[in-house]
Amino acid sequence: MTRTNIEFRTEDGVTLRGWWYPAGASSAEKKPTIIMAHGYSAVKEMYLENFAEVFSAQGGFHVLVYDNRCLGESDGEPRQEIDPWLQIRDYRDAITFVSGRDDVDKTKIGIWGSSYSGAHVIVVAAIDRRVKCVVSQVPLVAGLENARRLVRADLWAGFREMFDADRVNRLKGGQPAMIAVASKNPAEPSALPTADSAEFFFRETETRWPNWRNECTLRSVEMFTEYEPGAYIANIGARPSHRR
Repeated sequence: MTRTNIEFRTEDGVTLRGWWYPAGASSAEKKPTIIMAHGYSAVKEMYLENFAEVFSAQGGFHVLVYDNRCLGESDGEPRQEIDPWLQIRDYRDAITFVSGRDDVDKTKIGIWGSSYSGAHVIVVAAIDRRVKCVVSQVPLVAGLENARRLVRADLWAGFREMFDADRVNRLKGGQPAMIAVASKNPAEPSALPTADSAEFFFRETETRWPNWRNECTLRSVEMFTEYEPGAYIANIGARPSHRR
């Protein structure tokens, strides 16, 4: 399936870049559209094309795939910052962007996410009435609880101290502290300290996804612990098109 490079600007002026997959069926009619972004620190080259090609060629959907802000080919500062609420706003700006295209049926827009972005699409589906379909694959639903499962209890105090020191440094105009996303060394602090995370991220780093960087800002980890998308699940459901 032929894809083209595409970019759009968010409401706060950040340019996000990705791919556009046209619907497989050749027709002049407007088509339903799926919007996709990847999970924590990941870039679009990490297998998102496998999903997008099926949705486009077999499902008859247009598909917009993009890198989250501050990651991959998208703009945004500081680099490698993973702010869940800004990424949520970017999903909503992506909806606005595709809704303005002549080939898109703006009444049939779906959103797709996996892991961290799986959490984002839960929130977006709960608050944005333009979303008509949501696919949330293995989502994060409770940030603090998940972080406590990932990080050994005896290391939590050290993380809290690092968070506090980083906040003071940034307030004074310093550069953000960085931390590895994943590590093969269990003794090295990382954002996702599990063996399966390391296996995934290091699988084809140099050959298939050179745009991925094994680091994120320390504040990204703190924001992970503050993020509770599961609270929005109850607000997803059928919405009446009119009231009597």
